[in-house]
Amino acid sequence: MSVTEFNVHNGSSASKTTEDPLIGIARQLLKEIGEDPNRDGLRDTPARFARWWREFIDYEPGSLGTLFESIGTNQLVVVSDIQVWSLCEHHLLPFNCSVTIAYRPTGQLLGLSKFARVAHQYAHKLQVQERLVDQIALEISTLSGTPDVAVIAKGEHLCMSMRGIKAPAQMTSTAYRGEFSTDAGLRAELFDLLRV
Repeated sequence: MSVTEFNVHNGSSASKTTEDPLIGIARQLLKEIGEDPNRDGLRDTPARFARWWREFIDYEPGSLGTLFESIGTNQLVVVSDIQVWSLCEHHLLPFNCSVTIAYRPTGQLLGLSKFARVAHQYAHKLQVQERLVDQIALEISTLSGTPDVAVIAKGEHLCMSMRGIKAPAQMTSTAYRGEFSTDAGLRAELFDLLRV
């Protein structure tokens, strides 16, 4: 789908080009908040707004399934500080998260870049942080073939920092699957690694 224009078929083989509906929405939004969308500085804003939304929502993570043979057994693999941005589905305001993903491989290792690709895939939509960590954990479990996955996200939500109480705060949410949900020692090992 084109960012600023769409092809609309009118029943024949010919097509005409129309403006992305998000451009009109952005113009209307500017008018509703008392701005002139035709003034200098705002003239190209509706098209930029439309491009940003299309880019964010139409995110393509690329290949997710690269696997390598595991070197050893009973390893704990941790990828930490994956930075993602998402949008709060309640206020359409951004939140950013630092995501940590841990898993115990069962015969195969997931390619390193795949952790960030998975995190971004689920962040690039209207979201809540609790669902985000759960979706990442399920996807990593599915791709790697192991039930033992932990995901921890720490995030600041602009819907709290910029509006309402206007108090910056950090929210932490977790998703534990497999042995991470039942083995306190395994979780303690993960927490020790994150403190190093």
